Amino acid sequence: MSNMASGNTIAAVAALIGDPARANMLSALMGGQALTAGELAHHAGVTAQTTSGHLARLADAELVVLEKQGRHRYYRLASPEVARVIEALSVVASEGPKRHHPVGPRDEALRRARTCYDHIAGRLGLALVDSLQESGHVVLADGAGILTPAGTRFLADFGIDLGSSPSKRPLCRTCLDWSERRPHLAGRLGAALLTRLLDLKWVARTPDSRALRITKAGESGLARTFGLSQDWHSRS
Repeated sequence: MSNMASGNTIAAVAALIGDPARANMLSALMGGQALTAGELAHHAGVTAQTTSGHLARLADAELVVLEKQGRHRYYRLASPEVARVIEALSVVASEGPKRHHPVGPRDEALRRARTCYDHIAGRLGLALVDSLQESGHVVLADGAGILTPAGTRFLADFGIDLGSSPSKRPLCRTCLDWSERRPHLAGRLGAALLTRLLDLKWVARTPDSRALRITKAGESGLARTFGLSQDWHSRS
């Protein structure tokens, strides 16, 4: 049986996330890559000593986990569930009181394509969802999804085998996109799509950002494989 979280427990976790420095660290880890304490200090705008204390509290609450590789220490989000909480809070925050904030190149890049933990968000994420649904490869409803037999064959031809590694993680689920206000794909399917596009070099990570850059090969490959129109990046 799972433990029912009490109001006090929820409040304690919310208070941890509610600190600006810790919120910035968790947001930085939404890029899906493990980061060092120094990198997280940079994102949070605090000293190394302060960062150490913040990370200890986040790790104690099982919001982040520490990974050691030789002499190096990296931190990542503890689970997809933590990522969903951060993305959901981003949706709520974006719907709060409007403040004047001119849209710059960085904001536009994030809205076009970005990582949401280990899957694709932004307009590219929505375009892929629409393509897979219109082709009858996935059926989505109520936050969950079903991969159809046609979808399984399509993904196999594309180089994705979701049955090769058993996992308790849901195969196909949705995640509400904070910038587009529509669901994009998460779960093992969403993660596999991001990995495959990175392997094919159709998308590339942007340094110090969650934004994904679509390469020239990616523009043609996405159009050929998923039938994305030339103006997909300007649609929501």
